[in-house]
Amino acid sequence: MTTPASSNVVFDDIFTVEDIDREGRKFDRVSRLYAHSKNYDMDLTLDYNIELFPLEKGQTLALALASSLARGPAGPSGADGAEDEDKDKDVWRPDGKGRRGLEEDYDYVMYGKVYRFDSGTAEIVTAYASFGGLLMSLTGSFRHMTSIVLGDPVYILLRK
Repeated sequence: MTTPASSNVVFDDIFTVEDIDREGRKFDRVSRLYAHSKNYDMDLTLDYNIELFPLEKGQTLALALASSLARGPAGPSGADGAEDEDKDKDVWRPDGKGRRGLEEDYDYVMYGKVYRFDSGTAEIVTAYASFGGLLMSLTGSFRHMTSIVLGDPVYILLRK
């Protein structure tokens, strides 16, 4: 599902919210959603800010995980790489003066780190990421998560 123009995207799929706050709510502005993907048969659990991104059971959302918000391929394009040295500088700025990146195509974006991988079976794995304490787990075939790397920073991008 990743397009060549957005090769910084390490995973993307369409999810349907199956449940919200299954075990009750622990924080005023945070809920935990449980969703299942249409294309790759993945399960997602995600904490999110309900004031910034309200969701309802049964709603569908597009999710992408990206290594950078910069559009286009990662890595140097010039022979000396100098052109791309600052490619991620000012991709997003609150004053709107930064270069436009992947965040322009989504409604909700968080920045975090992949902190753990578990393998349930030889085929099924779970990747865990933390976005400033808001947690995500993504479970499914390892084939769809080969670009998600333990210890790497990651952006999660969501769109209704």
